[in-house]
Amino acid sequence: MDQGYEALRRGAAWMNQSARGRIEVRGRDRARLLHNLTSNEVKKLGPGSGCYAFLLSPQGRIQADAALLVFDDHILLDTEPELREKIAQHIRRYIVADQVDLEDVTVATCAIALEGPESAAFLEKAGGVAPVADYQHVAWGETIVARISLTGQPGFRVYGATGAAAEIIRRLEEAGAQPASDEDARLVRIENGRPRYGEDIRDTSLAQETGQMHAVSFNKGCYLGQEIVERIRAQGHVNRKLVRLRLDSAVPAGAILTVAGTEAGEITSSACSPSQGNAVALACVRSSYAAPGQALAAGDIVAVVTGPCGEAASASAK
Repeated sequence: MDQGYEALRRGAAWMNQSARGRIEVRGRDRARLLHNLTSNEVKKLGPGSGCYAFLLSPQGRIQADAALLVFDDHILLDTEPELREKIAQHIRRYIVADQVDLEDVTVATCAIALEGPESAAFLEKAGGVAPVADYQHVAWGETIVARISLTGQPGFRVYGATGAAAEIIRRLEEAGAQPASDEDARLVRIENGRPRYGEDIRDTSLAQETGQMHAVSFNKGCYLGQEIVERIRAQGHVNRKLVRLRLDSAVPAGAILTVAGTEAGEITSSACSPSQGNAVALACVRSSYAAPGQALAAGDIVAVVTGPCGEAASASAK
């Protein structure tokens, strides 16, 4: 098995995530504006805390997702590389009389991930402090350590100036962390049922379809897209859901799933799992076919639903 994959599954691995988008939101109205534009609670978050949230269209469709980290004088948005400009444009569209400034700091900063069951121990061995709560963040010298997971394994992300990346990696490797590739990370996230925006979550997806309800607060005031989220909540169901699958062999994204010849859904991402000895996938399927144990077919390949892409499957282990 690949060394990076094994480290993510059983030890701890570092991954350079500096290509991810990082946007600083400043100004006295920053919390109020982001509270009104995202699906999660923002105004009540204090410095050192954070959350995961969706940015929705007025029709309740997910336009982007991001981790929000709250600091004394700004809020940092950490998002997928391809969402940098989209998020900035989305926020600026709704700035009217608000005192809010956005700065894309992606190039000026770095983000080094450390993930795996031993990541907290390795981080502390490297001299850092491991935050306990998801999206909590603390200072580590001139850098910041946040509890954020890319793969669904227990994990952290170290933020610093661009030039700090080599030193962060050196410390983590001296503590025993192994390098992991993007492919290693993708495989582990699929095994863990962690959906990714752009593959499994799309701009047509509804919040409840994803199962990532830790991105949604039902106790905050009005926000963009809330009416649709609340309407679905009142109805008690959605027509489609993201689920995890076990397959006899890997199939490409976009493969159609059927039940007795009837179209039941679509594979969104898949990979061969060395630890499980079979292929694993995430798929968007009709709710009537989303129960664990449900058998589906991708052509001649058998696929079985193993569970939802829910909060329990994707949240960082405490």
